[in-house]
Amino acid sequence: MAGGGTGGHVIPAVAVARELKSRGHQPIFVGTRTGFEAKLVPASGFTLEFIEIGGLKRVGAAQTLRTLAQLPASIATSFSLIARFQPSAIFSMGGYAAGPVTLAAWFNYVPIVIMEPNAVPGLANRMMGRFAARALVSFAETQRFFPAGRSEITGLPVRCEFFNLGPKPQNDRLTILVTGGSRGSRTLNNATRDSWPLLRDAPFHVRLIHQTGTEAHEAIARDFANAGVDGEVVPFISDMPAAFAQADLIVCRSGAGAVAELAAAGKPSILVPFPFAADDHQLRNAEAFAKAGAARLVLDREMTGQRLSEEISRLAANPAELQQMGAKARGFAHPNAAQRAADVLQEVSAPKGPARHV
Repeated sequence: MAGGGTGGHVIPAVAVARELKSRGHQPIFVGTRTGFEAKLVPASGFTLEFIEIGGLKRVGAAQTLRTLAQLPASIATSFSLIARFQPSAIFSMGGYAAGPVTLAAWFNYVPIVIMEPNAVPGLANRMMGRFAARALVSFAETQRFFPAGRSEITGLPVRCEFFNLGPKPQNDRLTILVTGGSRGSRTLNNATRDSWPLLRDAPFHVRLIHQTGTEAHEAIARDFANAGVDGEVVPFISDMPAAFAQADLIVCRSGAGAVAELAAAGKPSILVPFPFAADDHQLRNAEAFAKAGAARLVLDREMTGQRLSEEISRLAANPAELQQMGAKARGFAHPNAAQRAADVLQEVSAPKGPARHV
């Protein structure tokens, strides 16, 4: 199981690993000591082997040189791990930790299965995609980056709690969830704060649930207490499916995990892509949702309190559009993504006894 750095790379891979383990296979993760995998993988009960490698996309000259210097050793370690575990297949979620592992797998004729959750593949998956036995994607437009006949739309594994959310009964209060991820978003935090006077005076009742991130929480919560707007400001939401269940509309970034959860829950959204995401993949994800009528797309530089209030007001005046957006979002959902990924890994793997290392 190769790939790491962010939770968006690790959490889906863990879901696939759990499915593989339930089928009698033995998943082995390869990642770095500095990525999210260092905490998430051992906590999930899986073995994690380390390589030393950093990113190459949108990093400074010093980091680029450091990564290039680390490449030979990381590739050598990957060769050693393949010789040691004799894997039947390599599963790549992409990210800088996946590059050396998939390269070593290719040299050793080990089948590679790529899962690419973004509309535009990252550097590692794009480079190794031509050699992959199969590419599992979330958007139809992503298939053009991979050899014909070797890709399929599976979606991204998402917790079942999101799929189990039923339709939210409509009432005279519009509940809006604003989240910039676990660390928060300065753009969304500022725009939401600036929207308070406008939403307070709006001709409809608004309730806000705002996840700010830890750093900005104290100041925003203090100001919110005097804003005269219904709702709550919290640093972190541990039960995100429960927050989704309360929301009529969600304002968030458009990383792969976020849009997959929106799809699973069938929730309408205002998507504000992070402008510095590698290869502008958040913009492409948001464009795919907006094109399908599942979301409203607002660029980061255009997201202000005034713009947020205008978008909310327009949707509040048209409840039917909100419902249609949610239904369109559900069209992107794939409830069996982890199971299908496990199926594909079994299909491409060469038999090597009862236990399989992946």
